[in-house]
Amino acid sequence: MRKWITRSIFFYFLYGLLVYWYLFFFSGSGVPAPYEGTSADPSTFMSGRELLLSQEYSTIKNFLYFVTIPFEWFLLFICLITGFSRKMQQWSEATSKFFSLQSAIYFFWLSLFVTVVSFPVNWISYQISKSYQITTQTFSAWMKDEIIDFWVNYLLMTIIVIVLYWLIRRFEKRWWLYAWLLSIPFSFFLMFVQPVIIDPLYNDFYPLKNKELEEKILALADEANIPANHVYEVNMSEKTNALNAYVTGIGANSRIVLWDTTLNRLDEDEILFIMAHEMGHYVMKHIYIGIVGYLLLSLVGLYAINVLMRFIIKRAGSLLKISSIKELTAFPLFLMLLGVLIFASSPISNAVARYQEKSADMYAIEMTNNHEAAISSFQELSRAGLSQVNPPALVKIFRYTHPTMLERIVYLEKHKESAK
Repeated sequence: MRKWITRSIFFYFLYGLLVYWYLFFFSGSGVPAPYEGTSADPSTFMSGRELLLSQEYSTIKNFLYFVTIPFEWFLLFICLITGFSRKMQQWSEATSKFFSLQSAIYFFWLSLFVTVVSFPVNWISYQISKSYQITTQTFSAWMKDEIIDFWVNYLLMTIIVIVLYWLIRRFEKRWWLYAWLLSIPFSFFLMFVQPVIIDPLYNDFYPLKNKELEEKILALADEANIPANHVYEVNMSEKTNALNAYVTGIGANSRIVLWDTTLNRLDEDEILFIMAHEMGHYVMKHIYIGIVGYLLLSLVGLYAINVLMRFIIKRAGSLLKISSIKELTAFPLFLMLLGVLIFASSPISNAVARYQEKSADMYAIEMTNNHEAAISSFQELSRAGLSQVNPPALVKIFRYTHPTMLERIVYLEKHKESAK
């Protein structure tokens, strides 16, 4: 056990050094020479201080992202190899004779362990965002969101754990297929209730105060044949200086949502372009395409987890203190494999998302025919979030669900030239 823990710490430390070297020394984020001095060059719309801060902030946040992703896998591995997972199963079995209640108790202890050990890392991330004035939340407000996160995730995941282990114990060979089939209505249910139950736990949503702007947005929606009666505003200025807008939910619960920071920092034409972009996702059915893609990946992922769990338990079950896939003790292995597979598949899902975002940009520019507003809105998004216009390649591949700001501004400029 000590040997494997030492090895895992060594390789994690080596991985962190490689990530640090890549982000801080090897990779560059400057603008290619052909675009220097153009509207895609951040030096044309950011001050010298903003350029410095965006480089520092983005690099630090990217570093934290890449080192914290395997950190949770490391925690789950430690939970297994030290026998802590088996100990938690014994606690749950001593508490109740009902397996569903045992599952809820076991997952509570596992969630609490991961949350407490991960707390310093999350706090560091919060402090960094606070120091660069991206986050505006007080510590008490941030802690409130952290606590809400814990309980929302715990309640949803407890349902999943109970159903998952019932399936594994009832259908040991085909559990992954039945779990996938049940995930379809569950995913749609979550998308339906999120705008009206989950999101309001974190923020206040209310109809857009600027009725003149709302009329113009709804006119765009009507032109795009989108059934929308209200545009919602959310008080994100209490938490961040970053900008955003989105369409959420499905069916009768779909909503057009604008952050109040976006309303405060962008002018009317820029907001209308952002809204047209979000409507483009609706018109091109990107939400439903995304659901289909997610379901296909989850089917492959659940099958892969089934095969890998059986292989690992057969080869290293004694080391990990797991004797069967049916045991609650094995759940950290399930989560660890799930996390690895999600990270490994992120380049594919991100590439699809970036293609959809470009399509929505093109839809918006055709709808509004206002290139200047489109370009200035992207410039302001970069400035407000201190985001890199041209991030390193690996950052784009693993983190970016949107084209880089350099790419977005460049293809808008090209479209502008071709439209003349």
